[in-house]
Amino acid sequence: MATQISHIIYAKKYFDSLELANFDDLGVKKKKIIPVEKINKDEFILGCIFPDIRHIDENIKRKDTHLKFAPLNLNFSGLTSFEAGWKFHLYCDMRREEILNKYNFYSFKNDTKFYIQAAKLLEDEIIYDEYNNWEKIRNYFNNPPFIETDINVDSETFKLWYAMVARYIEKKPDHKAIRIFAIKILKNPENVDEIIKSIEELHKNEKVVEILKKVKDEII
Repeated sequence: MATQISHIIYAKKYFDSLELANFDDLGVKKKKIIPVEKINKDEFILGCIFPDIRHIDENIKRKDTHLKFAPLNLNFSGLTSFEAGWKFHLYCDMRREEILNKYNFYSFKNDTKFYIQAAKLLEDEIIYDEYNNWEKIRNYFNNPPFIETDINVDSETFKLWYAMVARYIEKKPDHKAIRIFAIKILKNPENVDEIIKSIEELHKNEKVVEILKKVKDEII
């Protein structure tokens, strides 16, 4: 599982791949990327961020937002742009774990506390510059269209979630931004200072940073 900046970067990589792919070619890309016509990219990205809304509403369970759209692949036929983004989030969570395991990422944990949480937030920091139009997304998230789902999410919670993410993505995350965001989404916010220490520790590990960068390169 990744956090919000990384999911937006993954979506960018997906759309970049669609533009570059030659769908007359029977190579690997055609097998992995299913072309999407008339997709609304803004609503797709809105959907990419939606599943983690559960972090701010205890009534929303992980199974409600993360156990959907089987099988997880890049086939978005029959889905709205928002639903396609939602499915893409779940697909990327799965692919991210595959990539991390491929490079034995968890073998570098050692005695690092909160390794998984710290790695997610560090990934946001180190790949942030892969996208260059954060202001557009931030403005959109500050005034998102309310989209009905089969989950009981009211419009107030919906708008609050995207406003929180908008603030988080407005600039490359530093410790202050991470602390503000993490306190709001962690089950145990009292651990935030330890998580930030772990981020600092992981950032010094060149191998960890290298593997985290590989995720966005191989996610599609």
